[in-house]
Formats: sequence, C-alpha cells, structure tokens
Amino acid sequence: MDKFTTLTGIAAPMPLINVDTDMIIPKQFLKTIKRSGLGVNLFDEMRYDADGAEIADFVLNKPAYRDAEILIAGDNFGCGSSREHAPWALLDFGIRCVIAPSFADIFFNNCFKNGILPIALPQELVDALMEDAEKGANARMTVDLENQVIIRPNGETVAFEVDPFRKHCLINGLDDIGLSLEKAAKIDAFEAQATQSRPWV
Repeated sequence: MDKFTTLTGIAAPMPLINVDTDMIIPKQFLKTIKRSGLGVNLFDEMRYDADGAEIADFVLNKPAYRDAEILIAGDNFGCGSSREHAPWALLDFGIRCVIAPSFADIFFNNCFKNGILPIALPQELVDALMEDAEKGANARMTVDLENQVIIRPNGETVAFEVDPFRKHCLINGLDDIGLSLEKAAKIDAFEAQATQSRPWV
C-alpha cells in the first residue's frame, strides 16, 4: 500500500448526500478481485449515458477535475453495501482523500485499509472546502496527515482528527498484511522454536 503523508492536489466538489457504494461502483463491475482497472467505472451511471458516452456536466468529466485527487462530498458518503470495490475504484481513479460531514462505517474502515484518507468535518467546514473546490483546477489544497491539517487555497488551515493507529498505518503504507510483516522476526522465531520443540508437527 502506498504511503500517505502529504497530498497536494485538485479537489472535486460532489455536494450529494447519501452517495452509496452502488453509485461509487455499480454491481456489474464487482466480478473482479483485482484492485486495478476499476477507476474507469467509478460513478459509472453518473459519468456515462446509456451509449457509454461521457456526460459532460458530471464533475469528474469536466477538464478541471479529471485529475482530482481529493473529493469533497456530502453527508453519509459510502453508505449501502460493504463492497471493498468502492475504495478500490476511487483509488484506481486517483482519489486519495475524501472529505465529508460523515461516512458509512464499513466504507470508512475500508478506505484506511486501502490507502485512502477519509476525513469527517463539521458541515460548515465542508461547505467552505466545497466552495474552494468549485473554483476549479487553480484552487489546489493540501492534506497534511502528519500535522492533521488541510491547507486551503487561501492559506488558511483546517484541523482534522484521525485515529492514531490508522494514521500510523497510512503514513507507513501498512495494510493488514503489512502490519503482520512488521512482526516477521517474531513470527520466524516462534516457528523456529516450534519446529525445534515439536519436530513431528
């Protein structure tokens, strides 16, 4: 998993509430267990018409937001089913941070496990960041995980909270497998001792 320390990029405004995981990545794209290749179908039913052509007024189809790495969203983002493909699709598109007033619990947890930083902020702060994002590609913002601040285009900072353990995992690029491998020396020592004491196993 890629480390997340400081991210400076374009923020895309998506002021919709209750964006569920089927909107993020529709069910017909869940056949794969690969984490790559899903970005093209991110928000598929909002991005494309029935013929597969791009819908010009959808935010991620607009030239200013095609390279967005931050998403400013509405309340209860990621609700619905527990599909891990939702953060996979966001990450494959290039989104590394989602900022919203609230998130569905399972989606929130899945983000951390896949290298995405979800930040929950009060509605008035999300509204201010939404206004920043609506200014387009020239209004870049920075998310500094180590110092737990968002730096707005005008230089003002917005502080955010994050669980210390999850912060540690993101900064060090540790998913569940990575966390286990941190204890590789102890695991190897245990296996060696077990082999010596129980050679018949």
